[in-house]
Amino acid sequence: MSLFDLSGKVAVITGSSRGIGRAIALRMAEQGAHVVVSSRKAEACAEVVAEIEEAHGAGRAIAVPANISSKEELRALVDGAEQAFGRIDILVCNAASNPYYGPMSGIADEQFRKILDNNVLANHWLIQMVAPQMIARRDGAIVIVSSIGGLRGSPVIGAYNVSKAADMQLARNLAVEFGPHNVRVNCIAPGLIKTDFARALWEDPERLREVNATAPLRRIGEPDEIAGAAVFLASRAGSFVTGQSIVVDGGVTI
Repeated sequence: MSLFDLSGKVAVITGSSRGIGRAIALRMAEQGAHVVVSSRKAEACAEVVAEIEEAHGAGRAIAVPANISSKEELRALVDGAEQAFGRIDILVCNAASNPYYGPMSGIADEQFRKILDNNVLANHWLIQMVAPQMIARRDGAIVIVSSIGGLRGSPVIGAYNVSKAADMQLARNLAVEFGPHNVRVNCIAPGLIKTDFARALWEDPERLREVNATAPLRRIGEPDEIAGAAVFLASRAGSFVTGQSIVVDGGVTI
């Protein structure tokens, strides 16, 4: 059996109707997992479910739409996953928000609160809901999609970077708490990836030139290039990895 095999596992992935989340959902299904696809829009989730079932058969995925800003909807996401598949073995907290692009001196309080609530507090809520069953079984993997921005300053996405730094500490702290129960918690810190979410950055010619010039690969990443790290962290291949933030950024110096 492959170290990366996820057969029999159930994975819940937020923000999985497009971009990095979608790539993770498709690759985890490819490795044998049953996948719960979730984002705000039901139709977009259903499209990913259809793609998974076409490739791997009926019953391999379900859609449970949820807005990460709503604790009630996250509770419904967890309940829906458990009702369909009986358990949750893998949780990927991928969904995030960034409603502001510019210096922190100009950010409104409500914008800053939305970033912190959706990017940090929502992850905390969801982990609180899922972790007890993992602890009871003494088995589970939690992956938070953070960002290379959590290790850097920025003149245009500073508040987002603050939230992503908090995600890294959330993983480190929960790794200490959950580790004795054989539940692992890690982060992935992508660099600039060609997603709709990061469009403001990679469509900025000057920013794109800067990133490409400092990256050994001389390019930005694609969503599927993050999915492998998620599969690694969720599988037996990553069974001795916890509390870490794995940087996947094409080799850009931190």
